[in-house]
Amino acid sequence: MTTTMQTIGLVLFVLALLHTFSTHLFEVLAHKHPRHAGLFHLLGEVEVVFGFWAFVLMVFMAVVEGRTAAVDYAESRHYAEPLFVFVVMVVAASRPVLEAARALLRVLARLAPVRSEVAQAWLALALVPLAGSLITEPAAMTLAALMLAPTVFRQGMPEWLKYGALGVLFVNVSIGGTLTSYAAPPVLMVAKTWDWDSLYMLTHFGWRALLAVLVNATAITFLLRAHLRQLDASVDGETAPVPPLVALIHLAFLASVVLLAHHPVLFIGLFLLFLGFTQAYERYQSPLILKEGLLVGFFLAGLVVLGGMQQWWLQPIVSSLGPTALFFGALGLTAVTDNAALTYLGSLITGLSAHEKYMLVAGAVGGGGLTVIANAPNPAGAALLRHGFANESIGAVWLLLGALGPTCVAAIMFLL
Repeated sequence: MTTTMQTIGLVLFVLALLHTFSTHLFEVLAHKHPRHAGLFHLLGEVEVVFGFWAFVLMVFMAVVEGRTAAVDYAESRHYAEPLFVFVVMVVAASRPVLEAARALLRVLARLAPVRSEVAQAWLALALVPLAGSLITEPAAMTLAALMLAPTVFRQGMPEWLKYGALGVLFVNVSIGGTLTSYAAPPVLMVAKTWDWDSLYMLTHFGWRALLAVLVNATAITFLLRAHLRQLDASVDGETAPVPPLVALIHLAFLASVVLLAHHPVLFIGLFLLFLGFTQAYERYQSPLILKEGLLVGFFLAGLVVLGGMQQWWLQPIVSSLGPTALFFGALGLTAVTDNAALTYLGSLITGLSAHEKYMLVAGAVGGGGLTVIANAPNPAGAALLRHGFANESIGAVWLLLGALGPTCVAAIMFLL
C-alpha cells in the first residue's frame, strides 16, 4: 500500500528531474528578465536543484507527518558521501595538486608521437579517469575537469565537441573507478556485502573498463585534435613557483582524505588543518573552489534525501528483472537516479546470482555518464565546466546525446 508521503516523494522526485533537465531555460530567462536575474540564476544552478526540492520534501513531510517525523527522516540519512565529495574536490583542485598533476601529464605527453596538446587531452580523458581507481572518482573528476577546461571547454570550441568530450569524461570516470573495490560509489555500496575485493574488480570489471576508457578517449581526441591548441604557460596567472615540499604536503592531504573517506569526522578535521595550511602559505595558492564544492555537496545531500523516498518503487523493478534485463534496466534507471543508490537497493535483494550481481553493477557504472545525477562525481564536473558552454549551462539532452556513444562502448565491453 502506497503511503501519502511515498506518493509526494515520487512526485517531487519527478519534478526535480524535470528541473534538472531544464536548468538552461532558467539561464535564458535570467538574460531576458534582468530584474529577477538573481532568482533565475539560482534556479538555473543544477547543483541547487535537488537541495531545493529536498527542502520542499521536508516541508511537506512536516505538514503531513509532523515536524518530529521530518527531522527524524532527515537525520536518518547518511551524508558521508556529500561531505567527502566536497572535501576531496577542494583539496584536489588546490594549485599545488593541480600543478603536480599537470607536470606529470606534460612529461608523459612528451613521450607520445603526437602534438603535446593532443597527448595531454588524451591523457586527461583516459589516464586521469583510470587514476580514479586509486584517488577515488570525485578527485579524478576534479583534476580532469580543471585540466581540460582551458583547452577543450572554452570559447571557440564547437559546442557539439564539448558535449562529446563531456560525455566521454563522465562515462570514463564512472567506469574508470572500477579497477578497485573502494573508489567508485556504486561498487563501494555492494563490495562488502558481496565480498568483492580489488582483485575481483580488476579481473571482472577492470580490464573491460580499461579497454572502454581507451577507446572512448581515443575517439573523442581524434575529433578534437584540429581544435586543440597549446596552453599558455601563464594560464593560471601565478608567478610564485610551488616548492616541492608544499606540493608534497598537499598530496599527502589528498591521500589522507582518500584513506579516511568513510570517516567524516576525521576527514573534516583534516580538511580544517588543510585550510589552515593554505592560509599559512597563501602565496603558493589559487582561490580554493569552496563555493563550487559546497554547491556539489548540497546537490548530493539533496539527492540523498529525495532518493531515500524512492526505494518503494525502485526495488521491485530491480528484483523482478533477469540478468540481461537487469543490465539494461540498471543502465536506464541510472539516468534518473544516482547509480550508487541503485546498487545499494540491489544489495538488499536476497538470492541474486553472481551473474545477476555483475549485470546490476555493470549496468549502473556503464550508465553513469548519461546525466548529471547518474554518478556522484558528475555534479563536480558540471560545476567546474559549465562556464565553457553556451549560457554557462549544460543542456541535459545534449549531455545525454554526447554520452550515448561512450556508454554504448562501455556496455559492449561489459557484455563481452
